[in-house]
Amino acid sequence: MPSFKGEYEHSVDNKGRVAFPAKLRKALSAEAQESFTLLRGLEPCLYLYPLDEWERVEEKLSQVNSFSRKGRTVKRNFLRSAEDLTLDKQNRLSLPAHLLKFSGINDTAIFIGSGELIEVWSPEKLEEADENLSRDDYEELFEMVLGGNEHGD
Repeated sequence: MPSFKGEYEHSVDNKGRVAFPAKLRKALSAEAQESFTLLRGLEPCLYLYPLDEWERVEEKLSQVNSFSRKGRTVKRNFLRSAEDLTLDKQNRLSLPAHLLKFSGINDTAIFIGSGELIEVWSPEKLEEADENLSRDDYEELFEMVLGGNEHGD
């Protein structure tokens, strides 16, 4: 199972293509086959899942009850923006226009390794998210998630 970490900033060309960071590429498993699923994140960013990790997400989604309103809503809103991507010969990803618009990404994208997935942010939206998280909030979240009081689920 890959573990993505680090922060990498890359230029986005006028066709929406962006170089995929070399250090993150080295962390890809062979099963990923340099293929990804890209979709809207829960914050104003994009979630980039390698193929093998996306298959685990799809397995979880297959367990969601499509006969319940909450289940349908979660599936619909999570999957409606999903796009399958593959690295081109120059190790670039072509980011779809609708996802660029959602995330506010223009000429620069920031890739953040987040364990099993990679978040892709516009510098402005990432700065806003960082500014909205005070040091006390960060410490409290860190303690709740990793300090044994919560599982972080």
